[in-house]
Amino acid sequence: MVPLLLVLLLALILFGAGFAVKVLWWVAVAVLVLWLLGFVMRSTTAGGGRGRWYRW
Repeated sequence: MVPLLLVLLLALILFGAGFAVKVLWWVAVAVLVLWLLGFVMRSTTAGGGRGRWYRW
């Protein structure tokens, strides 16, 4: 009974980790797209040059 529970627990942990990694990949892709859009659509400054699109 204990080995069966250990196998089921291991499968649950691996499935959970796989799901979390897949979600993190989608989050990374979304952040990359937002970063690229911000980089492309940044506004110009009063002097005519390109300004920073981030506020750090």
